Amino acid sequence: MNRALPDVRLRVPTDEDALAWHRVFDDPEVMEFHGGRAAERSVYEELTARQRRHDAERGFCLWTMVGPGDEVLGFTGAQPWPHSWGPAGQIEIGWRLGRAHWGKGYVAAAARTTLERVRAAGVTDVVAMVNAGNARSIAVTRRLGMELAERFTLPSSAQEGHRYRLTL
Repeated sequence: MNRALPDVRLRVPTDEDALAWHRVFDDPEVMEFHGGRAAERSVYEELTARQRRHDAERGFCLWTMVGPGDEVLGFTGAQPWPHSWGPAGQIEIGWRLGRAHWGKGYVAAAARTTLERVRAAGVTDVVAMVNAGNARSIAVTRRLGMELAERFTLPSSAQEGHRYRLTL
């Protein structure tokens, strides 16, 4: 049975969102596939600033996900692949959601909006880089119609990773 996706709003991250992201992601379960703990606040300050630049230059970024009552839920969006390894030059779609909001359809709703926005910005295909053990994120890639394109070893943990691809 398909349920209706919830209303979720995406906005360009603000300076204040760095603190909100730090707070929402300060949970070992949320960070299980991202190093196990939230980064220092300064990392989120730099990340939100970089996303504002991406939005101004490209028309897309990792947007802040805002739910009912203007509550920051996490982020979703797209950005150029930011690492020296992996799919250099490609646009990666990604998401991270606070634990209290899991299982409610927010990521799927926000990711669909992201695909619409990056398509409108002229992007022809996207990738998602997912730890092979991250069943929740793999389920989102399937809901979006992404296909497994590659299996690889994550340099940071020596665990298996998956690269999913979607032609827009």
